[in-house]
Amino acid sequence: MDVITIESGAFKQIMDKLQSLDNNFLELKMEAATPLSEKWLDNQDVILLLKISKRTLQSYRDTNKIPYSQIGHKIYYRASDVEKFLKKNYNKIRNY
Repeated sequence: MDVITIESGAFKQIMDKLQSLDNNFLELKMEAATPLSEKWLDNQDVILLLKISKRTLQSYRDTNKIPYSQIGHKIYYRASDVEKFLKKNYNKIRNY
């Protein structure tokens, strides 16, 4: 077995980085465990997800096609509502 020695400062940096990675993994794990209905998306998230324009999303809001919540000028959508919107507009083809 080989023995490798490093400076205590370098060892501390490695340990800090490992702790940071561990914290990131825990955060990702908690986010993945969050039910879809509890996740909120902003305008940009929905625009990128649905590949639509800002104006199209505004039209969906104006015609009550998609529910939203507004705080000041910021608009949020429940991820589950976006998913329901997609399912509602799903067109199944025959004999598929």
